[in-house]
Amino acid sequence: MWVNWSGGQQANPRRTDRPLDEAGVVAAVQRAAERGTRVRPVGAGLSGSPLVVTDDVHLDCSALTGVVSLDGDRVRVRAGTSLAALLGHLAGRGRTLTVIPDVLAASVGGAVGTGTHGGSVATGSLSAQVTGVRLVDGLGALRALDAESPELDAVRTGLGALGVLTEVELRTVPLAELAVREELRPLDAALADGTLDAHAWAALEVHVPSGEAVVRRGDPVGADDRAAAEELAAPANPVLAAASGSAEALGRVVSWLAPAPWPGSRPAWKPSSRWDGGLAIGDPHVVLPDPRPWRGEITEWAIPRDALRAALRELGAATSARGLELRRPVDVRVGPAETAWLHPAQGRATAWIAVRSPRGTDHQPLFGLVAAVLEDLEGRPHWAGRHDWTVAELERTYPRLPDFLDVRNSLDPGRRFTNDHLDTLLGP
Repeated sequence: MWVNWSGGQQANPRRTDRPLDEAGVVAAVQRAAERGTRVRPVGAGLSGSPLVVTDDVHLDCSALTGVVSLDGDRVRVRAGTSLAALLGHLAGRGRTLTVIPDVLAASVGGAVGTGTHGGSVATGSLSAQVTGVRLVDGLGALRALDAESPELDAVRTGLGALGVLTEVELRTVPLAELAVREELRPLDAALADGTLDAHAWAALEVHVPSGEAVVRRGDPVGADDRAAAEELAAPANPVLAAASGSAEALGRVVSWLAPAPWPGSRPAWKPSSRWDGGLAIGDPHVVLPDPRPWRGEITEWAIPRDALRAALRELGAATSARGLELRRPVDVRVGPAETAWLHPAQGRATAWIAVRSPRGTDHQPLFGLVAAVLEDLEGRPHWAGRHDWTVAELERTYPRLPDFLDVRNSLDPGRRFTNDHLDTLLGP
């Protein structure tokens, strides 16, 4: 039996194929076509949605790993490679990705297929960095798409419905350390002063009932950052020593950050051993990811950037009126418009709002209310999170859906890569 990372999705596939190379993927898909069975490619299992749930065939591509080439600013990597492994390889060569997601255990193929994003107003998601792919289509044929291929904007966020990615080519940038700072601020002030737009990376962890937020922001390292880090490292500073531990220290004075009132939540955001007194300096893939990724359920929504303030206000009013407790702070990030046809940020500058529910609790009432509030603000769900959208919602909100479906008809005319969830979401 297959179980996803949070434990909320399970599957009993009749068969699990584990190809060792691209030829093995071709053979597995051709075999499924001959037998008339459906295939769902499986990544690291981090998604909370039932994208890969099936009773037919799981295609586990975890053996398709490794960097194929690094040429100039482009890296070509096998799709089963974890983001952690890719970023580690790039760092050894003085390069990195412009997008650093919270969880680096995700496979490259899975992260691209679901539109995984970071926290930069100037940089799109991982999908936006894709400049080419190799994939196996529904007939078992190997196809190569490059930046000039009209189908690439379909495949960039393909949900595993167009084929099995075997290789992905991504843009890279020179590696440079970031100075990441953390501070507690009133939410209104954090939204009003442009914090989310003024830094290389930024995120808010919002306690909606109190109107407070932990602001996290990252920028290229300057001389003042080095000096501050050296001062914080000095053992004879009792004030700063008391503040070390980041959110643990904040939790001593801010009740909603303390571990005790939030069972199952991560008590601190401490990316590296250099984190101290609200400052961390290090490579982006070291200081940006969450060191204790969330194993509960999550629903995340992409809303128009200018609707963020209203969204947080209305979420607070709606949950208070219904008596639904936001057991975890709400995560907020922003990003630019995307070109991928089914990416939640397609065509518009976007604010991302993530709401979490602890394992073992009924998430349906809260997540249903969140969906109702954010849909009214033209919200679109992140495909890796919990949602109950159908093709009717996609037809209303994704203008390029017909183009995506045309590509689907071309690459998978026999619907080899579907399941009940995708039948509901994209149509049979």
